[in-house]
Amino acid sequence: MRRRAELEAAGRAAVEMADYLRAHVARHRAAGRRDDLLGVLVAAHDDGAMSDDELLGNLILVFVAGHETTTNLIGNGMLTLLHHPGELARLRADPSLGETAVNEMLRFEGSVNFLGRHPLEPYRIGDATVEPGETIFFMLGAANRDPAAFADPERFDVGRTPNHQLGFGAGIHHCIGAPLARLEARIAFERLLARYPHLEAVDEAPRWRRLINLRGLEALHLRALRVDPR
Repeated sequence: MRRRAELEAAGRAAVEMADYLRAHVARHRAAGRRDDLLGVLVAAHDDGAMSDDELLGNLILVFVAGHETTTNLIGNGMLTLLHHPGELARLRADPSLGETAVNEMLRFEGSVNFLGRHPLEPYRIGDATVEPGETIFFMLGAANRDPAAFADPERFDVGRTPNHQLGFGAGIHHCIGAPLARLEARIAFERLLARYPHLEAVDEAPRWRRLINLRGLEALHLRALRVDPR
């Protein structure tokens, strides 16, 4: 019953969001604004490059897509650092490793478990053929631990280079918000590690959310020691 109530609440929220965005588009169009992302999308719609549904879908994607996944990136990444104190100390000592560290967090304990794709023509995988209209699920967690692609894949290495992890997808479906997510996570860890010289998990075992497609913690309670600024 709880799950059904959550789904019904999500459905109502989706309808309310769609109504809000339609009204916002109308106000933006009336104001003639073309100097921001919404203006660019509205102009593309008005030029015939996308339908009403495609415009709305893109706006919803841009608005909500990065909230949970980036939250999970920070939570999963912090937990992983706590489980690898040597790498945590290494990142503290050298903050310039922030970019590669975030990439490794996405590889080692990513926010998204799988992606689905629908082929437009028959697609052969080994002895199987996926027909148009069928769905292929790509298991990102497995791909990011592939020993053919990553040396010693079970080792967490904040300086791993190269690191072609698939946490943001690939090709034409590469996440549009990837640069922002990386920046948010890097700033979060830089600030946390600079402010608190000692961090430890309060809970003995992590509490993971019971989701198939997304991987994230219900909560991550930390005990922190802050440096006296004096």
